[in-house]
Amino acid sequence: MSSENGQADGGAEGAPPEQLALIRESVRKAKTPRAKPRTWRGAALAKELPVARVLVDKGVLHLDRYFDYAVPEELDAEAQPGVRVRVRFGAGRHRVRDGRREGGGLIDGFLVERLAESEYSGPLAALAQVVSPERVLSEELLGLARAVADRYAGSLADVLQLAVPPRNARAEQRPSPDPLPPPPAPEAGSWQRYERGAAFVESLASGGAPRAVWNALPGPQWSEELARAVAATLASGRGALVVLPDGRAVARADAALTALLGEGRHAVLTADAGPEKRYAQWLAVRRGSVRAVIGTRAAMFAPVQDLGLVALWDDGDDSHSEQHAPQPHAREVLLLRAAQDKCGFLLGSWGCTVEAAQLVESGWARPLVAGREQVRGAAPLVRTVGDGDLARDEAARAARLPTLAWQAVRDGLRHGPVLVQVPRRGYVPRMACANCRAPARCRHCSGPMETRDGGALCCAWCGREESGWHCPECGAFRLRASVVGARRTAEELGRAFPAVPVRTSGREHVLDTVPGAPALVVSTPGAEPVAEGGYAAALLLDGWAMLGRPDLRAGEDALRRWIAAGALVRPQSAGGTVVVVAEPTLRPVQALVRWDPVGHAVRELAERAELGFPPVSRMAAVSGPPEAVAEFLRTAELPPEAEVLGPVPLPVPAPGRPRRVGAPPPGEQWERALLRVPPGKGAALAAALKAAQAARMARGSGSGAVVWVRIDPADIG
Repeated sequence: MSSENGQADGGAEGAPPEQLALIRESVRKAKTPRAKPRTWRGAALAKELPVARVLVDKGVLHLDRYFDYAVPEELDAEAQPGVRVRVRFGAGRHRVRDGRREGGGLIDGFLVERLAESEYSGPLAALAQVVSPERVLSEELLGLARAVADRYAGSLADVLQLAVPPRNARAEQRPSPDPLPPPPAPEAGSWQRYERGAAFVESLASGGAPRAVWNALPGPQWSEELARAVAATLASGRGALVVLPDGRAVARADAALTALLGEGRHAVLTADAGPEKRYAQWLAVRRGSVRAVIGTRAAMFAPVQDLGLVALWDDGDDSHSEQHAPQPHAREVLLLRAAQDKCGFLLGSWGCTVEAAQLVESGWARPLVAGREQVRGAAPLVRTVGDGDLARDEAARAARLPTLAWQAVRDGLRHGPVLVQVPRRGYVPRMACANCRAPARCRHCSGPMETRDGGALCCAWCGREESGWHCPECGAFRLRASVVGARRTAEELGRAFPAVPVRTSGREHVLDTVPGAPALVVSTPGAEPVAEGGYAAALLLDGWAMLGRPDLRAGEDALRRWIAAGALVRPQSAGGTVVVVAEPTLRPVQALVRWDPVGHAVRELAERAELGFPPVSRMAAVSGPPEAVAEFLRTAELPPEAEVLGPVPLPVPAPGRPRRVGAPPPGEQWERALLRVPPGKGAALAAALKAAQAARMARGSGSGAVVWVRIDPADIG
């Protein structure tokens, strides 16, 4: 302190004049202390509708309900239904000050509605914050999410996590473009190839709501036909939503829509777009700037305004089944949307699932199919190689590929690329007895035996090598590759055709397109690239491995994958040939030869109806530790019609392998029970399972033991 100011040491009386003046000025300019947002203690409430009903982001079943909060007057204008909010959750009854409940942790939520008074008689906590004034949760989306949660015995908060993308402030601050006027109604185009195709497009353009199951003809025209259906819906002044299995299919539909309608008419919603771009596209749809949406399964909840059409391509693809709770399937969500919004529905595929056949048989949807002459003109020639042919073919026994397959490859390479579909990736994942084809198992842990890169035989689970293996079924000592991987197949074909380039497409590297020049393209199912001008030929190897899976859908899934590969081959009139290595007497193989996936699905549906299997019946799977499953089944108040199958032990997963949904952790022994109810009782079963799971969570049963509940599981064995 400078002695020139004559100040002595001391308290406030000894403070310098400049500092005292600064303090007095700060006090004069200070505003009236506002209530802390933490509690809004002492703050006045909104004069009208002072109660906010909030859905908190707690995905536990016993908290699957709304909670009431007080609305401070300062948040009155922003706290509108549909906005994101933050609230204090978990405050005790004893923590009440000035008539307001306090305490608890901050948690996100959605404001559902404003009320004049609460049904709760005690003091309410106040809204802590309105995160954003953007109203992202509409009444229609909330109703859809509730319907999905009830159908799959899940919580509303979990469904909304799938339906509403995370907030991005920069995307939210940018305005969405102005909506474009409706385009003119398109011509029917290639829809005329189908018996009722032109009438379907005309109905959409005139404001109708047709419901159809579409069995698409082979070839690349499916994306253009989807685009015409969307354009017809937009021409009527309504919105359209198309869900596709993967990014490659989305890219083809995107290109077809852009070519037909131009830029700015539709939004693309995929996870690959990144959080900011995806949220900006989603907001454009929510604000009504864009009326058409295409995307992967996350787009099934897209908030399209005035929805006129929901469409799904290839509903049998596993990608349409959501892996996060409550694991809804895109087909079922779009069915709920079609019923809720009374809009058109289109389920399309080259193949036909049993669920699609049931929609037609029940009369809920009409078939969109081509005549047999059109099918024969568009499909390739299909030839089969069965066990008898392989037994008589010495080349097949030595080199695994039958002579007919070598000839098809040799002839096809003269005119263009040849597709080779292999059920597995890798080198030689599995081995089997060369005599009876019994799977080779480890003597120590019963794990599958394999050879890695041509090395010694070893167990895929415990890693032990085996030098003296013999078949316990027939006593033979010779082994064969039960399913040769894509990489080994590419290596063999490269040696057989050294002057031809070999490309592979699989999980690590998926090709989108390949040139029309002669080449060998080895692909796993679902990763087949599109060839310019179509493939000259296709080989479908190891068909028995796909048909022999211990699963209810093995035949249906094998036929779907074969037809998807064959649809990329040129028509028979242009020399297109498909060779499938499978027993020709089996029903899926016969359906492929006739190119009749609809007939196969209808027969499968009839058999499942006799046996009481899905989709005729509704089924749920309950899996977990044996004690927890037994307790769950004992306490659940199941419908009287419910039939309990099991429980049975589940296979113990090996360490280091990916864990499937509902599967036990590595090294743990779980059991699974299947619950089956007749048609019309699915809602009662879901409600009973949800109530039992909620009660179990509320009382903390099982000391933390997990019980998985899945409605309509895809894999029931």
